[in-house]
This record gives sequence, C-alpha cells and structure tokens, in this order.
Amino acid sequence: MSEHSELAKELFKKGYNCSQSVFAAFCDETGLDLETALKIASSFGGGMGRLREVCGAVTGMFMVAGMIYGYSDPLDKAAKIEHYKLIQSMGKKFKYENGSIICRELLGLSVKSDTPIPEDRTEEYYKKRPCAELVEQAAIILDEYINGTLKSTGSVCRSRNVGTPTQKC
Repeated sequence: MSEHSELAKELFKKGYNCSQSVFAAFCDETGLDLETALKIASSFGGGMGRLREVCGAVTGMFMVAGMIYGYSDPLDKAAKIEHYKLIQSMGKKFKYENGSIICRELLGLSVKSDTPIPEDRTEEYYKKRPCAELVEQAAIILDEYINGTLKSTGSVCRSRNVGTPTQKC
C-alpha cells in the first residue's frame, strides 16, 4: 500500500467515482487542484459514464500517466510510441492482476451499459463491488511506475522531467 492508494480508496469510499478517486489521489504529482481533478475525471466513472466499458480506475491511472509523462507535440512519434508503451504496460499489469480492464467484466455484469443513475453507496454496495480495491490497485501500479519498480512487459520507462527513455520497466 502507498499513500496514494490509501487516498484513492478513501476518496472512493467518500462517494467519488473510480476514475475521480485515482486521478484526484495524485494531485500532488499532477499539480492539479482537487476540484479540477474531480471535474476532469467525473465523466469516466462506471466504465465511462456507467457504460461499463474501460474501468474508471484504469482511466484515472492513464490520465495521471498522461499528466506526468504524456507528450504534447503531435509530430513527436517517438514520444507517442513511448507513451503508448507505458499505457499498455500499465494496462497489462492491471489486467494481469484482475483479469480484465473492462468494468462490466470486473463486476461480473452481463449488460453492456447501465442506467445513468448510480447505486446508493451503502455497506451492501461496498460488499458486492470490488471497486475500492481496484482504485487502490490502480494507484499502486502508478506508484510502482513513478518509483521505478513496475515490473511488466519490458517497455521503456520515461523520466518524469525529461521525457526520454531511461530504464527498462
């Protein structure tokens, strides 16, 4: 566990969605204020607005990675490739640990999309949903990468400040 993973889980248990919980837990790393982070990530809970597609914890993890390690020059193909390697590496790690990065699969749901009305956060809700643990795990994967300890598919890690390949993950 890490400070970020504990904060992500705490935010989820306060009622924030899975994407908000992960993204906001890393405000100290991204430089965003809490309210901005919560608004940016608000659309991605429940697998993209409860469409049950890519897990919001994964989306939050990817957004943090983009804020810290992302590229901005559309012509810098090498930076784009390295960033996509990072995203794929983190996605594979999450999938390896949980069997999927798809919300409905992680929740064992057969429906592709859901009502836009979220369930009330009751004790029963937390017992039947793995989401608190998933946001915690996404934050751990991010911390492992940030700290240079993510073990994955051999993709290249990037320096936070320079944006160039520095080590094997």
